[in-house]
Amino acid sequence: MLKIAYHPIYKHPLPEGHRFPMLKYELLPEQLLHEGTCTESNFFKPTMAEEHHILNAHTQAYVDDLKNLTIEPRAARKIGFPLSKMLVQREFIIADGTIKASKFALKYGIAMNIAGGTHHAYSDHGEAFCMLNDQAIGARYLQEKGLAHKILIVDLDVHQGNGTAEIFENDPSVFTFSMHGKSNYPFKKEHSDLDIALENDCDDATYLSILKDTLPQLIDWEKPDFIFYLCGVDVIASDKLGKLALSIAGCKERDRFVLQTCKDHNIPVMCSMGGGYSPDIKIIIEAHANTFRLAQDIFF
Repeated sequence: MLKIAYHPIYKHPLPEGHRFPMLKYELLPEQLLHEGTCTESNFFKPTMAEEHHILNAHTQAYVDDLKNLTIEPRAARKIGFPLSKMLVQREFIIADGTIKASKFALKYGIAMNIAGGTHHAYSDHGEAFCMLNDQAIGARYLQEKGLAHKILIVDLDVHQGNGTAEIFENDPSVFTFSMHGKSNYPFKKEHSDLDIALENDCDDATYLSILKDTLPQLIDWEKPDFIFYLCGVDVIASDKLGKLALSIAGCKERDRFVLQTCKDHNIPVMCSMGGGYSPDIKIIIEAHANTFRLAQDIFF
């Protein structure tokens, strides 16, 4: 059964001007239920992640500053959201959703988190709407428990996974692969184990050709026993924070290829949704919903 982490706090209201990014967390589960892709039994409700799991990927000083809301104003501005106790609680719950979804993926082959993909969170600070790096926390959890040994993070959000790259910079047991816009945020990139920087207006054919040449080779070389997939839909041409030119169909084929490759190689995969900022919310919901539809079709 496809298991999906969802908690009402995912749609936590923000002050005017910050609300749009949260809207998809309310509409996406409704769409999946309405169309019959999922039933209520597919969803599970995460709780607060235990702090010692968070500390596998983040420093004690940073976590303390988050919990106490004592982050310096300049560092808080880099996060982009007005900080509050509830927003920090939301991050801990998202992290728990990814931890639990990782365990479900081991059982069922795949599991998903409606939220997550917070790949701009470094070990000691947050950036760009990301405070805690959920997939880094999930990867370290699996390794700590002896549930996975060699992990591949496939980050196909339009923005480089700079925080993820920093966290695993000196960790050969986690291979970080980021395929992103060359001239997009972050403008100072970190070094993933493999970075593929794409030119502006990269289309379906170019994008998919590169991905289909790269991912199978990475799996052959690295032989991962678990994959984290960050499937942001900000690669779509209409996205206001992206500079690529994929169609919704191209984005769907991207997801189909990644998920089918994981299934064919019998590698469990945990998916976090990542970014999506098209001005038309219907485009965001359709692109994200495609990932869940494919998960059902390919794995179940």
